[in-house]
Amino acid sequence: MPQEDILQVKRDKLKLLQEEGRDPFQVVKYDVTHHSADIKDSFDSLEGSDVTVAGRMMFKRVMGKASFCNVMDLKGKIQVYAARDNLGEEKYADFKKLCDTGDIIGVKGKVFRTKTGEVSIEATEITILSKALQPLPEKFHGLTDTDVRYRQRYLDLIMNEKVKDTFIKRSKIISTIRHFLDEQGFMEVETPMLVENAGGAAARPFVTHYNALDEDRKLRISLELYLKRLIIGGMERVYEIGRVFRNEGLDTKHNPEFTLMELYQAYTDYNGMMDLTERMFRHLAETVCGTTSVYYGDEEDGSGVTIDLGKPFRRLTMVDAIKEETGIDFDAVATDEDAKKLADEKHIEYEPHHKKGDIVNLFFDEFCEDKMIQPTFIMDHPIEISPLTKKKPDDPSKVERFELYINGWEMCNAYSELNDPIDQRERFAAQDALAECGDEEAQHTDEDFLHAMEIGMPPTGGIGYGIDRLCMLLTNAQSIKEVIAFPTLKSLG
Repeated sequence: MPQEDILQVKRDKLKLLQEEGRDPFQVVKYDVTHHSADIKDSFDSLEGSDVTVAGRMMFKRVMGKASFCNVMDLKGKIQVYAARDNLGEEKYADFKKLCDTGDIIGVKGKVFRTKTGEVSIEATEITILSKALQPLPEKFHGLTDTDVRYRQRYLDLIMNEKVKDTFIKRSKIISTIRHFLDEQGFMEVETPMLVENAGGAAARPFVTHYNALDEDRKLRISLELYLKRLIIGGMERVYEIGRVFRNEGLDTKHNPEFTLMELYQAYTDYNGMMDLTERMFRHLAETVCGTTSVYYGDEEDGSGVTIDLGKPFRRLTMVDAIKEETGIDFDAVATDEDAKKLADEKHIEYEPHHKKGDIVNLFFDEFCEDKMIQPTFIMDHPIEISPLTKKKPDDPSKVERFELYINGWEMCNAYSELNDPIDQRERFAAQDALAECGDEEAQHTDEDFLHAMEIGMPPTGGIGYGIDRLCMLLTNAQSIKEVIAFPTLKSLG
């Protein structure tokens, strides 16, 4: 049947229901007693009992005096047996004639098991709760076009069970994080999204105009500087899970609007953050996945890798990681020019203003990052790439910082936070100089933050986690768009 005819038939059925005073869109509530999975899991105690379920009819097979359909709800699908003798002749005729695949229906009936062993509901009443005026994708081919899946996530959730499972698991990941941190004495807070100075990370911000104040504002790129203000104010353990916005490219691991979690703890350092992170990741895997061995990759051909979150995470300095992969010991490299010569030899591109520490970071990105498959803390970064981090007392060219890598991805970034306002002002000045040289990701001096630091900030450990990448790992998602319900896409117009 042509598409336009299918659409018209659906509207004709709706019109008939409305003319008979049974407009499904006038139904305001429906009392549901059970979900599909609950009935299946508790069949022994529910057999023969009356239940009420509601969901979308995904399949319908009419066989004269009796029919079958499947109803999909939040927790899965359950078969419904609809017989004329149970529903009555008129209501059974309505079911056959007016109920379409895709409609939202309510079903009351008794729990039983069919001769083939399938747990089902023997319907005594079927109510149309909402009429689908568009057809669902054809069942045998489903919905596979990724662009359509992301643009019409509602259809993706209906047609692809794994997608729904992913977002249910994402919710569980975030609730588990909250519970874990609450148990550790952390307080969840909220900080501004529209800011005068978008600091706390190396990224280009989005800029907007605030009409009421006639001032430009930026969307935050980080949560850091406001959370540190709360630490200064005496709130010793704080965290925030929230959206941040970075005006950069899109790929399988980046979306310009993403979920970041940052936490700060007074009177600890980056070692304390490593310990907390390792415990939290292990707890998440056990709670959400039921195991600390997490498989990532193609499940059909077995070409993926098993990530072991149960073993102690490896701890390795950035310089030692580079030495392992290239044989080059940057601790023995004396000058910026010597570092640039090594970059030339390895065909690594750099900017004229780059210093030795920047070259070290470029070497790590080129030769090491994708080798970090099992959980590895990469520690002690160059000071040039860490403007908010405390120097190592025994080597002021490096800072007390780490990044956790799993599956070749950066999963989090943490510091022993810089709490010296004089040093911080100098670091901001260096960032301002980079901005003047054209670095659009450089940070800028934040005078209010410096004033807060001058009030006095305790020794503090801080960390930021990319929640979307964490969800990718624990749900075996191959793209960040698979774990963001509505990812950023180019307009069709």
